[in-house]
Amino acid sequence: MTTAKIDSPALRDGAAIWRIARDSKTLDLNSSYSYLLWCRDFAATSVVARGADGEPVGFVTGYVRPDHPRVLVVWQVAVDREHRGQGIAAALLDALTERVAADSGLEGVETTITPDNDASIRLFTSFAERHGAGVDRTVLFGSELFPEGGHLPEVLFRIGPLVPRSR
Repeated sequence: MTTAKIDSPALRDGAAIWRIARDSKTLDLNSSYSYLLWCRDFAATSVVARGADGEPVGFVTGYVRPDHPRVLVVWQVAVDREHRGQGIAAALLDALTERVAADSGLEGVETTITPDNDASIRLFTSFAERHGAGVDRTVLFGSELFPEGGHLPEVLFRIGPLVPRSR
């Protein structure tokens, strides 16, 4: 398991989070500006893992759905290549959902995953198992909705209801 420190993102982390997303080679990369906004406006529903030097080595960005305030939508999850395989992504996801649950209650988690992203499918399936929750999968955004063509469908994973973990 990881020894990385899990923390809320700060504005100064935006560039590092953007680089981690870019270097992941699997995420849809947003503008660097959007990661700065994320660190400012969604810091309460996002987390970073910090290495020994205090710099981000992984992150989870999320938000609470305005029309379903007890549902956390996980937008992106990424860990620097040299820090993968240490359980950082799972620790980040657990820490974030625990924080959101403590702040505002939490009934479920939603995320979208393309069918070829085996690592994310494993991450969210194991998260559901750890939290005693079911997983419903439906296509949220079909390939035909993406203007650039060639984008795989985004499958919505609805995870819930969540069962609090025992310590």
